[in-house]
Amino acid sequence: MKDFRYIKNVTTIELRRDQCVGCGACETVCPHQVFTISGGKAAIIDRDGCMECGACALNCPTKAIRVSPGVGCAAYIIQTWIKGPEKAACGPGGGCC
Repeated sequence: MKDFRYIKNVTTIELRRDQCVGCGACETVCPHQVFTISGGKAAIIDRDGCMECGACALNCPTKAIRVSPGVGCAAYIIQTWIKGPEKAACGPGGGCC
């Protein structure tokens, strides 16, 4: 999913590897393959791929992942899939942020 980005280097995703049990839920539910399991723990491999949907944090049984929806603007990214980048919008009337 490296083609779908909003703003580079702003995602709020945080992974506390010391709390991770390596269950793989984050890797399974992430629509942009942001995570992988390495050495028995989750690792973020594509930070800018995060659209801050929150699926990883909601499914993490140990709460090792935190993300604050909004900065990555998931609605904008989804709009680029549906409408194309020339018609996607973010901000007032755009459905996000």
